[in-house]
Amino acid sequence: MEHPGAESPGGGSSSGGGSTSSTSSQEGEEPESPGGPGPEEEEDDEAAAAASPATYAMMEDCLLKKIEISVAEAEKRTGRNAMNMQETYTAYLVETRAVESQAEGQCSPPDSLWRRYSEFELLRNYLLVNYPHVIVPPLPEKRAEFVWHKLAADNMDPDFVERRRIGLENFLLRVASHPILCQEKIFNAFLTKEGGWKETVNETGFQLKADSRLKALNATFRVKNPDRRFTELKHYSDELQSVISHLLRVRARVADRLYGVYKVHGNYGRVFSEWSAIEKEMGDGLQSAGHHMDVYAASIDDILEEEEHYADQLKEYLFYAEALRAVCRKHELLQYELEMAAQDLTSKKQQCEELATGTVRTFSLKGMTSKLFGQETPEQREAKIKVLEEQIRDGEEQLKAKNLESRDFMKSAWTDIERFKEQKNHDLKEALISYAVMQISMCKKEGKPQDTPLCITQ
Repeated sequence: MEHPGAESPGGGSSSGGGSTSSTSSQEGEEPESPGGPGPEEEEDDEAAAAASPATYAMMEDCLLKKIEISVAEAEKRTGRNAMNMQETYTAYLVETRAVESQAEGQCSPPDSLWRRYSEFELLRNYLLVNYPHVIVPPLPEKRAEFVWHKLAADNMDPDFVERRRIGLENFLLRVASHPILCQEKIFNAFLTKEGGWKETVNETGFQLKADSRLKALNATFRVKNPDRRFTELKHYSDELQSVISHLLRVRARVADRLYGVYKVHGNYGRVFSEWSAIEKEMGDGLQSAGHHMDVYAASIDDILEEEEHYADQLKEYLFYAEALRAVCRKHELLQYELEMAAQDLTSKKQQCEELATGTVRTFSLKGMTSKLFGQETPEQREAKIKVLEEQIRDGEEQLKAKNLESRDFMKSAWTDIERFKEQKNHDLKEALISYAVMQISMCKKEGKPQDTPLCITQ
């Protein structure tokens, strides 16, 4: 399942993130090029980020070490939406309990509140906007994907709701164990404050900070010097999504066929039972054979239900691929803004030089106007030069700030990418090994002699 770049998408296998050095230019020096750090700087940046003691300290202090979090149950409800129309939805009971009280032997009841799926979505959107450098854990699917014959596509189906309940609990556990996201007050309020939580989130105005899709798409196609590591990471996320999607489609087809093969054995059970009624000597044996065929036919339900658990684990990383791309898009947008700031500064410096020397080095409308209507007076040129010099100073400060923002983003993002890589390798390895063990166990069970011999030749 690993892509060639999977062990190190865009960098070394133990690399961290961007640079720890300041990107601001010193006074009197030219601002740094917007092309990003060079290869030597990348190696130093990665090593520095990988050994960040602050990150490790936050991991030790994650919320999950202080409280237990669970989504205990799901409940179907009916109410009215914002358009005053009646709707049916599912609410989920979120429970939290302090770890300290458990350790001290106290059995205090957990704190609990009900949340809708849309509130989980609101929480994740808030985290995406305010932590663009973090690979925010995905939510489980809102509607069933990669379904097979027996699996219901209805989002109100009890089996689907139960799998989504497990997925929502996993989302909360992922966020609570993240060294940065677990510190977010809005997340803590999500676990403890039922009334007014949505209003609190909307009052932050986070939607105004969200980058428009058109703006991000424009940056993707117009950025000139994208960072190699993020380009490779984006390619890897596309490949990861493609591989897992294909795997899930194949699994759905296999499940359909396997289900059919097992269930057709139920016909044997019916036939043997009917046959046993007309045989005196072989009757018991035939009845026993029919019973075992029925048991065999019914066993596929538990097998495929257990398989669905592993499929859901793969789906989580299918959705993680989009979270990876979101980080890459943010980097492209920052890099594009940096390049535009550098281009604007260069243009203003050129204008200032042309006004000071009275020469126009490139063809422009301004040059044509000067030839048609005469040159500007010295006083006019002096006033324009002063305005441009002020704009150049502002532009240099803006470029320094953009450089610093871009370098800080790369450092923070790559640190989280390294954390994600370790998590992904551990989770997928564990899931695939468990799936293989389950299949081996199933084969051994099928290969065992039956407890009751099929004595049809008495």
